[in-house]
Amino acid sequence: MPSDELHVVTGAFGYSGRYIARRLLALGVRVRTLTNRRPRPELFDRPIEVHPLAFDDPARLREALQGAAVLYNTYWVRFDRAGFSFDRAVANTLRLFEAARAAGVRRVVHVSITNPSEASPLPYFRAKARLERALQESGLSWAILRPAVLFGGDDILINNIAWCLRPLPVMAVFGDGSYRLQPIHVEDLAALAVEAGQEPDCCLIHAIGPETFTYRGLLEQLGELLGCPRPILSVSPETGWWAARLLGWFLDDVMLTRDEIAGLMQGLLAVDDVPATGVIRLTDWARRHAATLGLHYASELARRKPMTAEAEPRGSRPGRSE
Repeated sequence: MPSDELHVVTGAFGYSGRYIARRLLALGVRVRTLTNRRPRPELFDRPIEVHPLAFDDPARLREALQGAAVLYNTYWVRFDRAGFSFDRAVANTLRLFEAARAAGVRRVVHVSITNPSEASPLPYFRAKARLERALQESGLSWAILRPAVLFGGDDILINNIAWCLRPLPVMAVFGDGSYRLQPIHVEDLAALAVEAGQEPDCCLIHAIGPETFTYRGLLEQLGELLGCPRPILSVSPETGWWAARLLGWFLDDVMLTRDEIAGLMQGLLAVDDVPATGVIRLTDWARRHAATLGLHYASELARRKPMTAEAEPRGSRPGRSE
């Protein structure tokens, strides 16, 4: 990549966007982030440019993308909640795609989800499918990454499973726990994103790790690796949701939603007959980090609190930059 080439990452102070930005910086290119979070320059070893995600100001959004070779989009929300929703996230992302097209961005790398479908009863997967179609019809050169569960760094799901395993005498799965997951390390996702940004052809990439687990098997293996194996009980989805909601109330967070339980049980976090694109094994990583994994709870809602009112365009507050 030419050192003067500009690459734009949404949410570089968030989770996956941070790792994409770091990988780009290591390659020596200019990096700009579009974000509504308070800048955190300590996350990077070189300065990055910071512009707001001005969804309600198309001209400003287009200006922030002017001259960019590639846009890496990680902006999304995890669930509907006051101030952010799937409908708003879709509308905002469509504005972002249009601004990229108008600014002459060469390529868009977009983070989606495994098994999106516009026919899905689950709004997360339905909205992701809607955006995939919009990007494919936009006239832009595109790459779409479809990850399932991310782990590594300050992830939420795997960390919080470990956090529950440590003190609780038993663990629970929804139903029989036989539904599958294919977690991918966030560094692997970042590598796929940056590589996809340099490809000339439009492509869809299943971003899945080298190990496939049943949910029950994942709990069993993490318990063994952490030195705290636990009996695993089967509970109904409704009972599990109420337990997660009660614990979330004490933690001032949303641990799981009904839709997330449904997507998990429907096997939407795994794909069949597709080779792994990630190389880091969750079991190897968990073994290396067993002393610290899950020592502290990772709050989804707390991650939104660093946003500043000054940096937040009215009516365009994001729920999560992944």
